Amino acid sequence: MRKSTLEEVAAAAGVSKMTASRALRGAADVSKETREKVLQQAERLNYVGNRLALSLSSQRTNLVAVVVPSMSNIVFPEMLAGISAGLRGSGMQAVFGISDYDMAKEREIIRDMLSWRPAAIIVTGLDQPAETVKMLQNAAIPVIQLMDLDGTPIDFNVGLSHGKAGEEMAKALLAAGRRRFGYIGSAIDRDLRAGKRKAGFEKVLRESGLSFMDERFNAAYSSVAHGKRLSMSMLAATRDLDCIYYSNDDMATGGVFACLELGISSPAEILIAGFNGLDVASALPVRIATSISPRRQMGEAAAALLLAASSGDENRICEKVIAFTPEITGVDRG
Repeated sequence: MRKSTLEEVAAAAGVSKMTASRALRGAADVSKETREKVLQQAERLNYVGNRLALSLSSQRTNLVAVVVPSMSNIVFPEMLAGISAGLRGSGMQAVFGISDYDMAKEREIIRDMLSWRPAAIIVTGLDQPAETVKMLQNAAIPVIQLMDLDGTPIDFNVGLSHGKAGEEMAKALLAAGRRRFGYIGSAIDRDLRAGKRKAGFEKVLRESGLSFMDERFNAAYSSVAHGKRLSMSMLAATRDLDCIYYSNDDMATGGVFACLELGISSPAEILIAGFNGLDVASALPVRIATSISPRRQMGEAAAALLLAASSGDENRICEKVIAFTPEITGVDRG
């Protein structure tokens, strides 16, 4: 079957070939009425555009490159859902790569994505090595670093302070009367944001003359199963704890199951504390403490920021940094 051409779409829509091309790219200077007319004819004619050819003439595609460290944790799919929702109707399309918390792999993914001539790029965190930072600085497109504020941004920054989140959780738990803490984490050497939360938590403990009584780590990605296994090990060795702080809610959920299996009353005897505010935490048979990270909202904010930055209109860009503050729940303030 013969493929429809851009000329045929333009003729059917009653516009020039250039206008049809700009409408299909989602260019800001094409009216909504014209864009809809062109899109309707493109759909009717089953026209599939050559994005590479368009990028050669415009120096960019309509793609938004997004790099995340994992898809095994619901945190990142929710963030991507926010980005997709924020881009809806803009003519831009998010494409993503997964780095597996590997900085070298992330660098290669970014290099490949930049070769596609994206309109903008979103990367997770502020801890890229110098070579990756230089590559992003030279990309000449909006760069948005997402989910973390603890560092120096390359361009735009949307997120929360993980160090501050750890500090605030520690303060809340101390105010609730907890004094004997354990820590359980997963891939802490690669999950740098979890490491920042732990450091913030420890800072507040030191200021109160305290420290973690026991620490357990797992090299693999976080999961309920890993959280339970490490909790069973810790509780067998250190039974006088009154609170365990986990790297995230997945691991904390495993801690709840460990307490249930061992007959330990939670939160009365041991309060389980995590991070992210996942739905599973609210569905557990016992209450846990957690910091609710606004993942979808951060994705939506990043999309709005990149659309403003990509428009070329400086008046649309309200701020370079958008900061969120996680809400702490599940802690009885004493």
